[in-house]
This record gives sequence, structure tokens and C-alpha cells, in this order.
Amino acid sequence: MIFKNAHLVSPGFEITEGFLQVENGIILAVGLESEAPESGEVIDLEGRRLLPGFIDIHCHGADGADVCDASVKGLQHIAETKLKEGVTTWLPTTLTQPTEKLVDVVKTIAEWAPGAPLSVPGCHLEGPYINRKKAGAQNPEFTRLPDPLELRKLHDIFPAMILSLAPELPGGLEIIREARALGITASAAHSDADFSTISDAIGFGLTHLTHFGNAMTGLHHREIGMVGAGLFEENLMLEIIADGVHLCDDMLSLLLKLVTIDRLMLITDSVAASWQKDGETSLGGLDVIIKDGQARLKRNGSLAGSTLHANHGLRRLAGLHEGPLSEIVAASSANQARSLGMRDRGHLEVGKRADLVVLDDEFEVLQTFVMGVIPGV
Repeated sequence: MIFKNAHLVSPGFEITEGFLQVENGIILAVGLESEAPESGEVIDLEGRRLLPGFIDIHCHGADGADVCDASVKGLQHIAETKLKEGVTTWLPTTLTQPTEKLVDVVKTIAEWAPGAPLSVPGCHLEGPYINRKKAGAQNPEFTRLPDPLELRKLHDIFPAMILSLAPELPGGLEIIREARALGITASAAHSDADFSTISDAIGFGLTHLTHFGNAMTGLHHREIGMVGAGLFEENLMLEIIADGVHLCDDMLSLLLKLVTIDRLMLITDSVAASWQKDGETSLGGLDVIIKDGQARLKRNGSLAGSTLHANHGLRRLAGLHEGPLSEIVAASSANQARSLGMRDRGHLEVGKRADLVVLDDEFEVLQTFVMGVIPGV
């Protein structure tokens, strides 16, 4: 398969008139249109953008389905919906739930993942080891102290690639070290930690901050907190929800000014409310109201995840970035891949997976390819 007349955009380069050749699901060649092979199945992109497929490392659900429903049918529906956003790699993300529920959820993911229409290399455990004071839209009833045995049990059922937790909890630093030993990325989340605690946690293996700016200690001139740590610590990767709500445009612009792009990771943190009309739904057993595209808890108005589509997050960030798209595109795939050790994706390079998304000028998704194939076609 040869994509011709393509506007190629990949971290580090942009070719307005280019080609990309795929063989057996892997990128075989990339270059100028004038250098394209003459034989093979040709797809003429008519000058449209071709990007690496998006990697959403933090997504709970979409279009009425939630990962914690523990439903194969629900997971399939979420995956098919994410493909419409250009997502080709997804980490199904859990909520703070009882142990037996999490076991059921992870078993369901393990059953479904081998036949998934996109790449599902692992899951993201958000909680249950979070600070009740910073629970946000997580159910505080099910928060608990870090439990290495529980973590190992879940990880043995299906690989946990990310564990989001509050490092200030008793046992928090130790479970970060345990996670690292298991090959799990530790990310601080729903936390009341101060800057010193985050610095200590980095020494134990912390490398990410979950949904940066949300459910964490803010920046203050006497205590710079977790937000300050994200700005200050060059080894921390920052998840960002670029919906203009969780992070306003001014904050996104500030991040682009103060933080190098290679530390930013676009996520959706989308929930069942995404792709849904205004109305009522639920999240982790809590009632949620969708209004004007925002999902909030019915009981107190707290944001309950997002309704963001992955392609729209990139569009917003690209509109605020003063440099070329080939710089900011790294935040949609390459940075996530690098941070999680997935070296086979995230770039339009020879030898990488042919996980691709075709976008129009408004960043709307026209086609999504997983290993060079449109899933379901």
C-alpha cells in the first residue's frame, strides 16, 4: 500500500507533498512524492494530512460505555468510537472501585484485548490508592491505602502500564518503587502532596503527573505544590486535557512557554459522556450531568472526566502553539510511546507500526489505519 499526495506530519519533519509505503503493517518507506514507488495499491490523500495514530493513555469510556462496566461489548464500542477520533493505541482506564470489581474489570479487558480493533498493550489503573480529599469525580467510598499484593494481582491478570496514585499516602513511596520493579509507570494523581513529597517520589521512580492541574495541589508563592513540580522537574511527563475546561487556553499557552514539548502528553480522560448529548449519565456509581459538552457530578458540580475527542485536543493545542505542527504533534503520540517504552510507534518512520490517521484542515478524522488496515474493513 502506498499513500501518495500526502501531507506528512511527524515529530521532527513535515512534507507537504510526500508518500508513505506500508508492507505487512509496517512502514517500509517515507519520502517526497517524486520518489514514490510506481507499483502497489495506491491511496491518493489529495494533499490531506497523514499523522501517526494518536495514543490515548488515559480514557475511561465513550458514547455511553465505561471500562468499569466490565463488558466486552462495552469495550468494543469504546474502541470503535476512539478509532473515529484517530486513536490507534488505547490504555483502558479504570476508576477507584472495590478489589473484586477491579479484578472483574481487568479480567474483562484481558479477555477482549487480543481481538481489539486497535492496539491495547495494557491498562491504566487510576486509583484506588488516592487521597480522599482530592477524590474529585472518583468515588471516595472506595479509596484505600496502597496494597502491593492487590497491585500484583491486577497486573498478573492484564499488564498495568500506568498506576495513578497519591504518593503522600502511607506506603505511597514504597508502591511507586514496587510499580517500577513490575515495569509499571507511576503517576501522581488525586493527591494533596507538597513539592517535597513529589521530589521524594521521583527518587522512588515517579515519572508522570496525571491530568496535570486537576485534583492536585496548586502553585503558591510559599509552596509550589504539584503544579509547581510539573513546571520545575524536567523528568516529569505531564498528562494534559486540552479541552479549554480542565486547562484553560491561558494555562495551555503557559505550559507551551515553560515546558518543553517532549514532556507533554495529550490525553482525553474521556468518560461515557463523550459523544453523548446533554443529559444524565453516571461515573463509578456517581450521578453525572452533561451540559454544554461538560460532564460534572450531580452532587457538587465537580468535573467528571471529559467529553474531549483526541483530534480536537490536538487541534486546540496546535492553535495555541507558535511553532510548526511537526513539533506539537509529538504530544499526541510520540511522547506517550517514549515514556512507556513503546518504541515501535508514534513516528512516521521506516520500521514503525503503520498506525496512521488522516485529518482534514480542521483536524477532523477522515480515516484511521491500524497496522496499515482500516479496522473492520
